[in-house]
Amino acid sequence: MFKWQGAAGIYINEKKEVLMVLQAAPGEERKWTVPSGTLEEGETFEECCVREFWEETGFTVRTIEKVHTKNEIISEHGISFHVEYFLVEIVSGEITIQDPDEFIHEIAWKSLKEIGELPLAYPEDIHIIDRVINN
Repeated sequence: MFKWQGAAGIYINEKKEVLMVLQAAPGEERKWTVPSGTLEEGETFEECCVREFWEETGFTVRTIEKVHTKNEIISEHGISFHVEYFLVEIVSGEITIQDPDEFIHEIAWKSLKEIGELPLAYPEDIHIIDRVINN
């Protein structure tokens, strides 16, 4: 079984909007998600979160706290995955698509209501985002 590991960052502004990215690999349907990606060799989950957030949004962030861990197995594809979600704060930067994989197509601030109406890459993440916004 292939084991995938990654990290995701959740940033909430003063209007309680979340910074989201519209992503898709070539030929895939575009869907929204929080900035996230694959853990590289030698990286901590926090370092992965900071790097992926910068690559996908142009913002340098720092992790504040881990807010969720997701572990699942997709047996029909022979994949298990582990994702650590972090609440982050922006340190510097401005919205810039600079994803080296060229999977990011748009970056936008979205309210919880809007997120609930969007096509999401990971629909179950709405519950994580809701919990973080309303804590």
